[in-house]
Amino acid sequence: MKPILLALVMTSAAWGAEFDVHRNINYAQSDSPRQMLDVYSPKDAQDLPVVVWIHGGGWRIGNKWLVQQKPQAFVDQGYVFVSINYRFVPTVEMDGIATDVATAVKWVHDHIAEYGGSPKLIFVAGHSAGAHLSALVCTDESYLKKQGLSLTDIQGCIPVDTATYDTVKLIKWISAERAETYTNAFGKDAASQKKYSPMTYVAKGKQYPPFLLLHVASRPDATAQCNAFAQAVIEAGGQAEAVPGKGKTHATINKELGTPGDEPTQAVFAFLKKRVAEVRGTGQPAMP
Repeated sequence: MKPILLALVMTSAAWGAEFDVHRNINYAQSDSPRQMLDVYSPKDAQDLPVVVWIHGGGWRIGNKWLVQQKPQAFVDQGYVFVSINYRFVPTVEMDGIATDVATAVKWVHDHIAEYGGSPKLIFVAGHSAGAHLSALVCTDESYLKKQGLSLTDIQGCIPVDTATYDTVKLIKWISAERAETYTNAFGKDAASQKKYSPMTYVAKGKQYPPFLLLHVASRPDATAQCNAFAQAVIEAGGQAEAVPGKGKTHATINKELGTPGDEPTQAVFAFLKKRVAEVRGTGQPAMP
């Protein structure tokens, strides 16, 4: 299926920059709507940093269209924004879902220059299940290696409110009713749950992209897991920061990401600008 270009003047009262939207680009040589992505590019974009967004939905529902004001916000700050779909359980297992994410990243790496983005400045982010997938692909290098890439091709990872950095520990801690959501996705045995937990792949001697871990401040499971994961990455020699979203819920930390005055949004853009400056060697945050 050929991508659809919506050459619209898309603005909002709060932001305002115009951008092009290229919808339903096939990233996996498939006609499946679950293996397509959308690209939001600022007008006349050239060599801009890129944010690949992975939606949430418990690994079984959701859509790349559900991005609220994020495209406008990121475009206004000088980024190309890419929102991806992926296949769901039980149609595929978690391995297939993570493979879809890595395949989408590979497409971005190979083609984003055609849309004004830089293949050397790719960031991966997502909410909920998408947060887990972003962290998994940015720690278990096997998925990117199968695509001819490595963790060094990702310049930063921004998971937004997930408690599945260590799913074995999570499932032991929560009720059986809540655990069903996770066992349906990660499997019922501890070995499978460990295989798909980002914490499993944190070890000294590996080079990870820097992490910005957003979580709801009042959510005990996400808070504990974010802090533990951040500490493990730091002890392994990597960079990670856990940022609590005060006054947020699991829904609003996602819904309000990209809105003016939103503290998690400010943390995201500060993280991105600092990292872009480091990669480009300017020594100062890059201006959009």
